[in-house]
Order: sequence, then structure tokens, then C-alpha cells
Amino acid sequence: MTHTHTSLALHQNPKTPPPQTSIPINSTHRKYLSFPSPMPSFLLSKSFIHLAPKSLLFNQFSMSALPTKSRLRGVVFDMDGTLTVPVIDFAAMYRAVLGVDEYKRVKAENPSGIDILHHIENWSPDKQQIAYQIIADYEKQGLDRLQIMPGAAELCDFLDRKKIRRGLITRNVKESVDLFHQRFGMMFSPALSREFRPYKPNPAPLLHICSTWEVQPNEVMMVGDSLKDDVACGKQAGAVTCLLDEKERYGSEDFAKLDLTPDFKVSSLNEVYSLLESNFDLTP
Repeated sequence: MTHTHTSLALHQNPKTPPPQTSIPINSTHRKYLSFPSPMPSFLLSKSFIHLAPKSLLFNQFSMSALPTKSRLRGVVFDMDGTLTVPVIDFAAMYRAVLGVDEYKRVKAENPSGIDILHHIENWSPDKQQIAYQIIADYEKQGLDRLQIMPGAAELCDFLDRKKIRRGLITRNVKESVDLFHQRFGMMFSPALSREFRPYKPNPAPLLHICSTWEVQPNEVMMVGDSLKDDVACGKQAGAVTCLLDEKERYGSEDFAKLDLTPDFKVSSLNEVYSLLESNFDLTP
């Protein structure tokens, strides 16, 4: 099994925000982002590492003996439920926004999960304002109980030692991202909140980070706990994807329903170390 790649050396400090530059995006991505320059050849390919049988993946993280390890230049994380312990009661929030009966109907139509932000996009401005306020109230409660995910600080230290950049994409608000940075002393750059439109699962935020870092999407890994948001965003962008599934919520049936299979699946951020070292060239 092969995983093609092109190397780009990065020597910048991962904690220093890179200059805002633009990289042209190929025709697949043009519907998400628009750039004025001609399309470069290095964005013409989308490479993925394919999953092996579940037992092999969970035991060794290595799906097959790769002839050449793919170069990894950056890792982009989701925030809620990935870098921080999930504390928001999303079911209660959805019921408060939609009402009990509407919540039951929408949930039945979307068994893989409700995209509440997308759902309220076409509401009237007044109704939207009420919905956003309810969401903001629940998010504020989450900020009051914000906790770092076990293994997150150690993983960030590991990436810093390897000079691997780290970014962040969340559907939460900028205030939450700022508080996360301040409280835990870990900086991610770029760190995109839902004020960046369009938000994930659209690949635009991940492509924006790749453009800012001046790297190819397949030199970046997207790590998150949502199949329909994080893995979908990563796959559409052409990045390597890693699903954090602490409670074994996802299985092959879920992957088949959404036609989304992560390249890697872990139950803890502590498992990402060996995953990266076993499968990727981490040379600066």
C-alpha cells in the first residue's frame, strides 16, 4: 500500500504565528476557497492511508508496512471533546433551541448527529438571535468547567520537540478559544473558531491553515472526536484523519452510513505518540 507525498521543510517555531500567505487550491477545493494565482501541481493529489482490519489498527496503529513514511508537517485539532473534556450537554442544548417535539423529529432524521448551526442558518433573524443566545449560554456554562483533555499537554510538548506545527479548528466561539489558550498556556496557530466561515465540516478552515503554513493538505493530520465534522472536514481537504473515540461510539456501521472512514482511530490522545512515530516521517 502506498502513500504518495511531496516534502516541504518547515523551520519555523510552531508557537509563532506564520505570515498570512495564500496558496492556490485545486479545482476540487475551488468551490470552498478562491485564490487568484494559477493552480500548483502539488495540490492535485489527495492521498489517504487506508484502514486495515480493526484488530491490526488498534493493536499496532500500523496498517501495513509502508515503503516510505509520509512526511507530517502539522497537526490540526478540534477543541471540544478533543483538547478539552466534553462538558456541554448538547442534547439539552438542542432541545432548548428546537423544542422537544422538533428535537425528536430532527434527531430521528439525523441519527449520526444534529448540526444545530447548519439547522438554524435559514431561520428568521429574530429566531436565529434567540437560538444563538441559547447556544452561547450553554457554551458559557462549558467555559466555567473547562478542563484539559488527559494527554493533550504532553502531546503538544511532543509536537513542539519535533517542530511539528499545531493548529485548531472549532465550531465554538472565539471567546472559548481565547480562554483555552490563557488557562492552559498552549497556543495553536492558526486557531479558527466558528466566526471563520464556512465552518467545518466544510474543508475551508483546514485548507486555510494549510495555505497559511504553506504545506500540502496531505502533510497535515486532522484530529477530532466527531466523524461528521472533524473526519469529514479532513477527508474533503485531503488531509490524514484521526478519530478520537474515547467511548467507542463509532464502528464500521457508522463509517458505512456516512461513507467516512478515518485513517486512524484512537481511544486516547496518549496513543497518538506511537501512531505518529510509527507511520510518519517527523524530520523537521
